[in-house]
Amino acid sequence: MAGDVLTGEAEDPMDPTDKISRSSLHIEVADRVRDMIFDRSLPPGHRIDELDLSAKLGTSRTPLREALKVLANEGLVRLAPGRGAYVTELAPQEIDSLFPVLAMLEARCAGEAVRRLTAPDLRRLDAIHQKMEACVAAGDAAAYHRAADDLHHQLQLIAGNPWLLRTSSDLRRFLRLARGMTQQSPGRLLQSLAEHRTLMKSISRGDVDSAEQVMHHHLLAQQKGWRAALIKQHTAAGEPVQSPAASAPSTASTASTASAAEMTSGAAPMAANHARGTTQPEAETIGV
Repeated sequence: MAGDVLTGEAEDPMDPTDKISRSSLHIEVADRVRDMIFDRSLPPGHRIDELDLSAKLGTSRTPLREALKVLANEGLVRLAPGRGAYVTELAPQEIDSLFPVLAMLEARCAGEAVRRLTAPDLRRLDAIHQKMEACVAAGDAAAYHRAADDLHHQLQLIAGNPWLLRTSSDLRRFLRLARGMTQQSPGRLLQSLAEHRTLMKSISRGDVDSAEQVMHHHLLAQQKGWRAALIKQHTAAGEPVQSPAASAPSTASTASTASAAEMTSGAAPMAANHARGTTQPEAETIGV
């Protein structure tokens, strides 16, 4: 998960080269390997060398093997009898079909969170959102993604529905796994921030329906950006590509026209700043 379920605090990124002092704690090993998968130190499809990885982590192979079983249960690792463990590699159609499901789940999370929101909750969400603003201003896409993950996770916690928390957290792991598969245009990160700005406005005024609509729109906007980036990447490589949309069911956003317009207008000044070279790096992964 993006944070601690009990405390609601986001985890700091770990250095995979740090030695693990208590090698019997396979859960700690699993946490390290999970981070390496998400930051693509262990890329999709990669065969995990147990000897090499256990040496890097300062553990024996036993806790690593137990950790790999945990990650296989999460769907992040595939265990092949007699051949070893491989980092899960998602097909484009699998990634594409993930967005509309997450859109439904996270929209529900957003609505339930608004219903249960307290003043301390709002302050915590505001603080995370300000961190996201600072990350974009600094051109730090990786830090932006971590903060955005934290914001989404906090909404799941505030919603107080353990089944929503479990299901959306599990699926969000696969979204993180898909990051880095394509390079997005600089405008997508700016648009993602604009969408979160609109979401925070809806949350701040206690508008349940708007929060649900904006969150749903946000996830489907990610899908649209991911499709475009995938096609661009294959075209640049001279490879034939069929849009995932051709093999995935069509999904229409339920966001209101007003909310969509607000998000578009929110992105415009940021895009202008980018044109002047004041905000965004040249390439980043999918904005979440």
